[in-house]
Amino acid sequence: PLWPQIAVRAGFLGFAFGCGLLLSAGRSAWRHFGWYMCSLSLFHYSEYLVTAINNPRSLSLDSFLLNHSFEYNLAALSSWVEFTLEKLLFPELKQITWLSTVGLVMVIFGDCLRKAAMLTAGSNFNHIVQNEKSDTHTLVTSGVYGWFRHPSYVGWFYWSIGTQVLLCNPICVVGYALASWRFFRERIEEEEITLIHFFGEEYLEYKRKVPSGLPFIKGVKVEL
Repeated sequence: PLWPQIAVRAGFLGFAFGCGLLLSAGRSAWRHFGWYMCSLSLFHYSEYLVTAINNPRSLSLDSFLLNHSFEYNLAALSSWVEFTLEKLLFPELKQITWLSTVGLVMVIFGDCLRKAAMLTAGSNFNHIVQNEKSDTHTLVTSGVYGWFRHPSYVGWFYWSIGTQVLLCNPICVVGYALASWRFFRERIEEEEITLIHFFGEEYLEYKRKVPSGLPFIKGVKVEL
Protein backbone atom coordinates (compact mmCIF):
# COMPACT_ATOMS: atom_id res chain seq x y z
CA PRO A 1 0.00 0.00 0.00
CA LEU A 2 1.07 3.58 -0.71
CA TRP A 3 -0.34 5.17 2.42
CA PRO A 4 2.83 4.62 4.56
CA GLN A 5 4.93 6.40 1.93
CA ILE A 6 2.34 9.17 1.67
CA ALA A 7 2.32 9.51 5.46
CA VAL A 8 6.13 9.74 5.57
CA ARG A 9 6.21 12.50 2.96
CA ALA A 10 3.35 14.43 4.54
CA GLY A 11 4.93 14.04 7.98
CA PHE A 12 8.28 15.26 6.68
CA LEU A 13 6.67 18.33 5.10
CA GLY A 14 4.75 19.02 8.31
CA PHE A 15 7.97 18.76 10.32
CA ALA A 16 9.73 21.13 7.92
CA PHE A 17 6.83 23.59 8.18
CA GLY A 18 7.01 23.45 11.99
CA CYS A 19 10.75 24.07 11.96
CA GLY A 20 10.16 27.00 9.62
CA LEU A 21 7.62 28.47 12.03
CA LEU A 22 10.08 28.21 14.90
CA LEU A 23 12.78 29.98 12.91
CA SER A 24 10.29 32.61 11.74
CA ALA A 25 9.19 33.39 15.29
CA GLY A 26 12.71 34.27 16.40
CA ARG A 27 14.85 37.29 15.69
CA SER A 28 17.86 35.38 14.44
CA ALA A 29 19.52 35.77 11.05
CA TRP A 30 17.73 32.57 10.03
CA ARG A 31 14.27 34.13 10.37
CA HIS A 32 13.85 34.67 6.64
CA PHE A 33 15.02 31.12 5.98
CA GLY A 34 12.15 30.07 8.23
CA TRP A 35 9.76 31.92 5.93
CA TYR A 36 11.30 30.02 3.05
CA MET A 37 10.93 26.64 4.78
CA CYS A 38 7.25 27.31 5.47
CA SER A 39 6.68 28.41 1.87
CA LEU A 40 8.47 25.40 0.37
CA SER A 41 6.82 22.76 2.54
CA LEU A 42 3.36 24.31 2.11
CA PHE A 43 3.79 24.43 -1.67
CA HIS A 44 4.62 20.73 -1.95
CA TYR A 45 1.98 19.58 0.53
CA SER A 46 -0.75 21.63 -1.14
CA GLU A 47 0.21 20.24 -4.57
CA TYR A 48 -0.73 16.78 -3.31
CA LEU A 49 -3.79 17.99 -1.39
CA VAL A 50 -5.33 19.93 -4.28
CA THR A 51 -4.66 17.06 -6.68
CA ALA A 52 -6.43 14.72 -4.25
CA ILE A 53 -9.45 17.05 -4.25
CA ASN A 54 -9.43 17.85 -7.95
CA ASN A 55 -8.28 14.80 -9.80
CA PRO A 56 -7.91 11.78 -7.49
CA ARG A 57 -7.53 9.42 -10.45
CA SER A 58 -4.16 10.99 -11.28
CA LEU A 59 -3.01 11.03 -7.64
CA SER A 60 0.35 9.40 -6.92
CA LEU A 61 3.45 9.92 -4.79
CA ASP A 62 4.75 12.14 -7.58
CA SER A 63 1.89 14.56 -6.87
CA PHE A 64 3.97 15.98 -4.00
CA LEU A 65 6.47 17.09 -6.69
CA LEU A 66 9.29 16.29 -4.26
CA ASN A 67 11.04 14.33 -7.01
CA HIS A 68 10.09 16.72 -9.79
CA SER A 69 13.47 16.44 -11.53
CA PHE A 70 17.20 16.32 -10.89
CA GLU A 71 17.45 19.94 -12.05
CA TYR A 72 14.75 21.03 -9.58
CA ASN A 73 16.53 19.35 -6.65
CA LEU A 74 19.87 20.81 -7.76
CA ALA A 75 18.33 24.29 -7.89
CA ALA A 76 16.99 23.90 -4.35
CA LEU A 77 20.37 22.70 -3.07
CA SER A 78 22.11 25.59 -4.82
CA SER A 79 19.86 28.11 -3.09
CA TRP A 80 20.60 26.61 0.33
CA VAL A 81 24.34 26.68 -0.33
CA GLU A 82 24.23 30.29 -1.55
CA PHE A 83 22.19 31.42 1.45
CA THR A 84 24.55 29.72 3.92
CA LEU A 85 27.77 30.98 2.30
CA GLU A 86 26.50 34.55 1.95
CA LYS A 87 25.19 34.49 5.51
CA LEU A 88 28.70 33.62 6.70
CA LEU A 89 30.53 36.05 4.39
CA PHE A 90 28.01 38.93 4.10
CA PRO A 91 25.58 38.56 7.03
CA GLU A 92 24.08 42.01 6.44
CA LEU A 93 22.86 40.83 3.01
CA LYS A 94 20.48 38.42 4.71
CA GLN A 95 18.94 41.08 6.95
CA ILE A 96 17.15 43.14 4.27
CA THR A 97 13.66 42.61 5.66
CA TRP A 98 11.84 44.75 3.08
CA LEU A 99 13.36 42.71 0.25
CA SER A 100 12.49 39.41 1.93
CA THR A 101 8.96 40.73 2.40
CA VAL A 102 8.72 41.47 -1.32
CA GLY A 103 9.84 37.89 -1.96
CA LEU A 104 7.26 36.54 0.47
CA VAL A 105 4.51 38.49 -1.32
CA MET A 106 5.69 37.01 -4.65
CA VAL A 107 5.64 33.53 -3.11
CA ILE A 108 2.12 33.94 -1.72
CA PHE A 109 0.81 35.44 -4.97
CA GLY A 110 2.44 32.74 -7.10
CA ASP A 111 1.25 29.83 -4.98
CA CYS A 112 -2.30 31.20 -4.70
CA LEU A 113 -2.47 31.73 -8.47
CA ARG A 114 -1.24 28.22 -9.14
CA LYS A 115 -3.70 26.62 -6.72
CA ALA A 116 -6.52 28.75 -8.14
CA ALA A 117 -5.61 27.45 -11.58
CA MET A 118 -5.63 23.85 -10.36
CA LEU A 119 -9.00 24.27 -8.65
CA THR A 120 -10.53 26.07 -11.62
CA ALA A 121 -9.35 23.39 -14.06
CA GLY A 122 -10.64 20.61 -11.82
CA SER A 123 -10.15 17.14 -13.30
CA ASN A 124 -8.67 18.74 -16.45
CA PHE A 125 -5.50 19.59 -14.49
CA ASN A 126 -2.66 17.09 -14.51
CA HIS A 127 0.97 17.41 -13.50
CA ILE A 128 1.92 15.49 -16.64
CA VAL A 129 1.17 16.85 -20.11
CA GLN A 130 -1.47 14.55 -21.58
CA ASN A 131 -1.02 13.14 -25.07
CA GLU A 132 -4.49 11.64 -25.34
CA LYS A 133 -7.77 13.47 -24.84
CA SER A 134 -10.10 11.87 -22.31
CA ASP A 135 -13.89 11.94 -22.61
CA THR A 136 -14.12 14.50 -19.78
CA HIS A 137 -11.35 16.77 -21.07
CA THR A 138 -12.69 20.27 -21.76
CA LEU A 139 -11.01 23.59 -22.58
CA VAL A 140 -11.09 25.79 -19.47
CA THR A 141 -11.23 29.52 -20.23
CA SER A 142 -12.99 30.91 -17.14
CA GLY A 143 -11.64 32.29 -13.87
CA VAL A 144 -7.86 32.78 -13.83
CA TYR A 145 -7.74 31.16 -17.28
CA GLY A 146 -9.45 34.30 -18.53
CA TRP A 147 -6.37 36.26 -17.37
CA PHE A 148 -3.62 33.94 -18.63
CA ARG A 149 -3.56 30.82 -20.81
CA HIS A 150 -1.18 29.12 -18.39
CA PRO A 151 -1.92 30.51 -14.90
CA SER A 152 -0.43 27.49 -13.10
CA TYR A 153 2.90 28.07 -14.85
CA VAL A 154 2.73 31.83 -14.21
CA GLY A 155 2.15 31.11 -10.54
CA TRP A 156 4.99 28.63 -10.33
CA PHE A 157 7.32 30.99 -12.22
CA TYR A 158 6.84 33.88 -9.78
CA TRP A 159 6.73 31.56 -6.78
CA SER A 160 10.13 30.09 -7.65
CA ILE A 161 11.77 33.48 -8.21
CA GLY A 162 10.05 34.81 -5.08
CA THR A 163 11.68 32.14 -2.93
CA GLN A 164 15.10 33.48 -3.91
CA VAL A 165 14.13 37.13 -3.45
CA LEU A 166 12.88 36.08 0.00
CA LEU A 167 16.29 34.54 0.76
CA CYS A 168 18.13 37.58 -0.69
CA ASN A 169 20.04 35.21 -2.99
CA PRO A 170 21.20 37.45 -5.89
CA ILE A 171 22.87 34.65 -7.86
CA CYS A 172 19.92 32.28 -7.59
CA VAL A 173 17.42 35.04 -8.37
CA VAL A 174 19.04 35.39 -11.80
CA GLY A 175 19.61 31.64 -12.18
CA TYR A 176 16.05 30.72 -11.22
CA ALA A 177 14.57 33.39 -13.51
CA LEU A 178 16.54 32.19 -16.54
CA ALA A 179 16.09 28.47 -15.87
CA SER A 180 12.37 28.80 -15.10
CA TRP A 181 11.75 30.95 -18.16
CA ARG A 182 13.47 28.44 -20.43
CA PHE A 183 11.67 25.48 -18.86
CA PHE A 184 8.23 27.06 -19.17
CA ARG A 185 8.86 28.29 -22.71
CA GLU A 186 9.54 24.72 -23.82
CA ARG A 187 6.76 23.27 -21.66
CA ILE A 188 4.18 25.74 -22.99
CA GLU A 189 5.09 25.03 -26.62
CA GLU A 190 4.82 21.28 -26.00
CA GLU A 191 1.49 21.66 -24.22
CA GLU A 192 -0.01 24.01 -26.80
CA ILE A 193 0.73 21.60 -29.64
CA THR A 194 -1.33 19.03 -27.72
CA LEU A 195 -4.12 21.52 -26.95
CA ILE A 196 -4.40 22.56 -30.60
CA HIS A 197 -4.62 18.88 -31.51
CA PHE A 198 -7.35 18.37 -28.86
CA PHE A 199 -9.47 21.49 -29.43
CA GLY A 200 -8.48 22.88 -32.83
CA GLU A 201 -9.96 26.27 -33.72
CA GLU A 202 -11.49 26.65 -30.25
CA TYR A 203 -8.03 26.76 -28.69
CA LEU A 204 -6.57 28.93 -31.47
CA GLU A 205 -9.29 31.53 -30.84
CA TYR A 206 -8.58 31.40 -27.09
CA LYS A 207 -4.84 31.72 -27.80
CA ARG A 208 -5.45 34.85 -29.89
CA LYS A 209 -7.44 36.54 -27.12
CA VAL A 210 -5.58 35.57 -23.94
CA PRO A 211 -1.81 36.01 -23.29
CA SER A 212 0.36 33.20 -21.97
CA GLY A 213 1.04 35.25 -18.83
CA LEU A 214 4.80 34.80 -18.90
CA PRO A 215 7.15 37.55 -20.17
CA PHE A 216 8.25 37.17 -23.81
CA ILE A 217 6.60 33.75 -24.16
CA LYS A 218 3.92 33.64 -26.85
CA GLY A 219 3.60 29.88 -27.09
CA VAL A 220 3.73 27.70 -30.17
CA LYS A 221 3.69 29.54 -33.49
CA VAL A 222 0.85 28.60 -35.78
CA GLU A 223 1.33 28.80 -39.53
CA LEU A 224 -1.69 30.38 -41.23
